[in-house]
Amino acid sequence: MYLMKDIVRDGDPVLRQQAAKVTFPLSDEVKEATKNMMEYLVVSQNEEENEKYGLRPGVGLAAPQVGISQQFSSILIPDEDVDDTDIDEDAAPTYFFKGTIYNPVITRQSVKQTALSMGEGCLSVDEDIPGYVERAYRITVKYQDENGDAQELKLEGYPAIVFQHEIDHLHGTLYYDHISKTAPWDETDGTRYIG
Repeated sequence: MYLMKDIVRDGDPVLRQQAAKVTFPLSDEVKEATKNMMEYLVVSQNEEENEKYGLRPGVGLAAPQVGISQQFSSILIPDEDVDDTDIDEDAAPTYFFKGTIYNPVITRQSVKQTALSMGEGCLSVDEDIPGYVERAYRITVKYQDENGDAQELKLEGYPAIVFQHEIDHLHGTLYYDHISKTAPWDETDGTRYIG
């Protein structure tokens, strides 16, 4: 499993590179990295475990963030539709999406924009950079799974934000690149602010 010390921080050139496409079958290095990336996400979302290892909670981790300039990202989005009152404390958590996307491409995106009301954060960016990060409210993503098979997902709202954040990493873009330098908290008409 990766720890915080293994996560590349802002300023490292790998975070600003255009990552190379992943080839199939997956190399042992890529398989090992995806296993460690997903393990980080699972442990980081468990309060007791993440304290034990000193992890910052995350819903996504892209290969460049662990020093690998290739186009893949592990994503773990908890299922927000579960009613908390019905949760069995010992039950395994459920997820809206759990997996690694390889060579993802956004093929469609809505004109309508969305942003997290508290702004975004990133495991590779230690300082808090405030402001709205406007992104497409709805997207269609095509990607390959671990077998190289083509997959397509239609996403909206929070999951769409997570996928766009992770895909940005594969093209050398960080979330704060989208924040207005002059008016970071100015709301835009028609943008849906969530969270």
